[in-house]
Formats: sequence, C-alpha cells, structure tokens
Amino acid sequence: MDAATDVDLKGLEEDLRRAIVDAPNLAALDEVRVTALGKKGRISGLMRSLGAMAPDERKSFGQAVNGLKQRVGEALEVRKAGLTAAALAERLAFEQADITLPVRPGPIAGGRIHPVSQVWDELTEIFADMGFSVAEGPDIETDDNNFNKLNIPPEHPARQEMDTFYLKPKPDGSRMVLRTHTSPVQIRTMEAEDPPIRIIAPGRVYRSDWDQTHTPMFHQVEGLVIDTETHLGHLKWCLEEFCKAFFEVDEVRMRFRASHFPFTEPSMEVDIGAEAIGKPGEWLEILGCGMVHPKVLANVGYDPARYQGFAFGMGIDRIAMLKYALPDCRDLFASDLRWLRHYGFAVLDVPTLAGGLSS
Repeated sequence: MDAATDVDLKGLEEDLRRAIVDAPNLAALDEVRVTALGKKGRISGLMRSLGAMAPDERKSFGQAVNGLKQRVGEALEVRKAGLTAAALAERLAFEQADITLPVRPGPIAGGRIHPVSQVWDELTEIFADMGFSVAEGPDIETDDNNFNKLNIPPEHPARQEMDTFYLKPKPDGSRMVLRTHTSPVQIRTMEAEDPPIRIIAPGRVYRSDWDQTHTPMFHQVEGLVIDTETHLGHLKWCLEEFCKAFFEVDEVRMRFRASHFPFTEPSMEVDIGAEAIGKPGEWLEILGCGMVHPKVLANVGYDPARYQGFAFGMGIDRIAMLKYALPDCRDLFASDLRWLRHYGFAVLDVPTLAGGLSS
C-alpha cells in the first residue's frame, strides 16, 4: 500500500471521528453512520474498490480498511451511548407524571356482564345463603323426565308440538325434547339422591313462542325442597326472603293466588307489590309454586306418606326485566353491543348479599 493511500485512510478516519464527536443528537449520529458505513458510504466504497487491486495490495489495503471500519463502528457506539444517556437525563429533568390522575380503565373494564348472567349470579347468591345447592341437567331431555314423571298427562296442551320442540323419533318410537322447564333436573336429582334435598336448578329452556314478552329459548330457575317436615309456611317464608333480597327492599307485599300445575298440589301463583321496583299501587306476577304432588314423589321412588316438600319456578329473563327496567325481552338475545354497554354490568361487580347485589 503506497503512502498516498495511507494518508487518505488516516484523513478519512479523522473526518469521520470529528463528525461523530460533533453530532448533536441521535438522528445526526445516524446520518454519520450512514455516510460512513451505509451501502453507499465512504468506507463501503473503499471495500468495493478491492476487486480492482493486485492480490498483495488487496490484502494489505483490505486489512487497513477493515481496521478503519471497526474503529469507526466502536466510536459510533460510544457516542450513541453518551447521547442516549444525555437524552434520558433531559427527559427526566423536564418530563413529569401526574400520579394524582385516576388509572385509565383497561380492556377488562370495558367489558360488560349480560343482565341475565348477573341476575343468575344474584339468584345463586341468595339461595346459597339459604342453604340451597345448584343442580344441573341436559338441555335435551327424555319425554318421560320432561312430562310423565312430572304428572303431566298425554293430553296436556304443553305436550303439543305447537308448544314443545320435539326431536326425530327413535327406532323404538320414543322422542327426545328440548326441555320446556328445568323441572327434569328435579327428577334427576331425586332419582339420584335420598332426602333431604334442597336445590335450585337454573338453566336454559325452550318453548315454541316469540313476541315482546316470549322467546323460543329463555332462562328459568326452579327450586326444590324435600324432607319429612317441610310445609307451605316454609315455602312462603322462603319466597318472601328471596323477594326482599333480590329487589333489595326491607319489606315486600306478596299475594298468593290459587292456581293449578300438574306437578304440585296445592299450587299457587305469586304476585308482589310493584312498589318493590318503584311502581306503587300495582301487582306483578313473578313465579309459580306449590307443594310437590304425591304422584311426583312416587314416580321417583319416594314414599309420599313419609316425604313432602315444595317447589317453585320463575323466569330469570322476566325478573331481570322487572328489576332493571328492560323493555323488550328480545333485546336480551339481540347481541347488540350498544345495548349491552348500556344495560350490562362491570366485570368486577360481583353480586354479594353483604356488598349489595347490584351496587
């Protein structure tokens, strides 16, 4: 390598080092890096000239250029570290965080619990406090569990296809149904367990109906108590305590009207005073109930002379509409995010009797 080339390399290194030291910020330093080491940079241009040199000259000149490239790279890294530290120090000196501002809600806070899910949890909380456990069963039921064992006769209107969704008949002629109530869960529980029994059975049910107050699929909760001493007074107390807790009032007016259900005797419809939801002077029908029919007890293998109990059932969607002033039950299943943001509940708003069901 001749003396002129050596001088050129030294001069180039001095120019680049001077530019590195003079770079006022990271952006300017990056421009120096591109000028020196970029694809069209000054040192990269020297590397491309190696191909035109003789082998001996190429070796010595290549070593010199590689050394220059390494030294310039190291100088760039040192200067970058210094400028980064200076920039951070400047930000810390002038930028401030106001720690008195409220925490910004994240994605979880933006989610909403559906009113039906919220009321489902409220019901579970109330009845769990009374000693009830939660029982579940399949949505597709046998005709026997859904009707026969509940003392519903073959000619009953509820068994007609205009009211019930039937599946295709099996080879033996039997048919499965989409359960029309959660009462089959009571049958399954009584067949699997011995008294005493105290359960609620929330779940989806299906009936062929569709208007402002009815949907083909809706939610229902039923309760069942079986032992040797339970009587009608216990049923009335249980429902009164439930209504006071659910509507979050100290007192509630209740009216029990005689009715008829195949699976209870005597049977009653229950109304409450509408002042519980801020509408004094009116009555609201909320559920049906009664003492379990002796034939139902016999159908599951219980001795009606020894055991007795009560049962009740109500629509979860209906009482959700009453409590939270929902105008149309079809909105519950419309999958409208605008509606859910308005009527939904915060994810962390877990119902508790101590903290308030809907606080």
